[in-house]
Amino acid sequence: MAIQSDKLDFTQPENELSAIAEAQRARLFPRNDYSPLSDKYSATHPDANADGDLIGRGTGNFLDVNNTNAGTQTDKSERKEDIKINRYNSSKPYYVPA
Repeated sequence: MAIQSDKLDFTQPENELSAIAEAQRARLFPRNDYSPLSDKYSATHPDANADGDLIGRGTGNFLDVNNTNAGTQTDKSERKEDIKINRYNSSKPYYVPA
C-alpha cells in the first residue's frame, strides 16, 4: 500500500459560511456536557451513573451487571414488572434436573 508523504490541508477559506459555522459552534458548545472544555464522559460521569434520574444506567463499577440499583427509573420499574411474570428470579433460580 502506498504511503502518502504530503500532509493534507483541511483549512477552510475565509467566507461567510465558515464565519456562520464558527459562530454556531461557539454558541452550541457551552450547552454540550461533553465538550472539549468540560470533563470527559466516562463511567463515573454524573450523567452515566444510575442515581434515580432518567439519564444514567451504570453504577461506575467494572462489570457490575447483576446490580438491582443499575438503570434509570424506567429500567427499575420495568425490571420489577418483569419479575412478577417471570417464573425464575433470585429466589427461584434456574435448575438442572437430576
